[in-house]
This record gives sequence, structure tokens and C-alpha cells, in this order.
Amino acid sequence: MAWYNPTLWVHLILADTLSRVYVFPFAIILGTLILEDPTTILVGIFASQGTVSIGIALIALYAGIVLGDSGLYWLGALGRTHPRIARFVHHERLRPMRERLQRNLRKAVITTRFVPGLRLPTYLACGFFRMPFKEFFESAVFATLIWTTGLFGLSYLFGIATESWLGVWRWPIAIGIAVAILLTERYRMRRSNLS
Repeated sequence: MAWYNPTLWVHLILADTLSRVYVFPFAIILGTLILEDPTTILVGIFASQGTVSIGIALIALYAGIVLGDSGLYWLGALGRTHPRIARFVHHERLRPMRERLQRNLRKAVITTRFVPGLRLPTYLACGFFRMPFKEFFESAVFATLIWTTGLFGLSYLFGIATESWLGVWRWPIAIGIAVAILLTERYRMRRSNLS
């Protein structure tokens, strides 16, 4: 087909529109299920260039992160059904942890969103000890709105501020920041497991 063929341009525009409306948000959700913070940083920079709208980006980020948090809760609840693991639910050694989590559920869920390495064990414990899902969910949504909006906003501003003076180098820098965050989280998790 020739470049001036109107049908070709309509197909290209429709394909681009469909990918922005359906494929990119799905990729963002999938990305948050794998690595939340690096995905948020990269999506913020993509939004600063107009690759994805701010609204679609934020909705996809919120949806993916809350879906992942809920998944951790239900994974903990599922672990409770295994006979070998279930015997620990009412174990005397875990009673103080269970009671502390019951008293401070909202605070625990919100705080762990901001402390790298604590979210996985805390959210699994919430499901394992059958904390009220509604209270867990509301707290997870609240924490996600604050943390994700802030991180996205900083990444968006970074993308705008560096577009002219860093050019294509902003991508390696952004990826470096995302990798540094990931490595810091893993290092803290490893240290907490050793102690």
C-alpha cells in the first residue's frame, strides 16, 4: 500500500488508539504485579512524554497495585488451609504478633506501604490470621493512593524536567533509579531474614 492510502492511516491510528486504551493499561497492571515501584517510575516518565494519559496511567497503577495487595492477603488465607501451616495459626508464639496486628491493622497496612521489605510478610500475615478483609482493603487502597500518586508525580516531573537537558539519557537514569530501589528492597528483606 502507498503511504498516502487513507485506509492504511485509519488502520494505523486505530491500532495506536487501541494499544493506548487497552494494551498499555494491561501492561501497566501486569508490570505492577511483578515490580510495583519501578513500573510506577517508568509509567510516570511515559506519561510525561504523552505516551499514556495521566488518568489512564494512574488508574492502571492503582488497579494493579491493589490487585497485587489483595492477592497477597488471599495467598496468606490460602496458606492457612494447608494442614502443616494451619497448626501455626493459634500457636502460642505467634499470639502476640496476631494480637498486635488485630489492634493496629490499619496502621500496619498503611505503614508497610512506605517501608521497603515489610509489605509481603505483613499482607500475607493479614490473610493468614484472617484479619477483616474490608479493613485491610480500605487501608491498602488509602496507602496506595498516597504512595503511588507521590511516586508517579515525582517521576512525571523528572520526565518533564529532564526531557530537554538529558534527552535519551533520562531513560538509563530512570531505569537505574528503579533498579536501585529494587536492590535496596531486596537487600533490606535479606537483612531482615538473617536477623
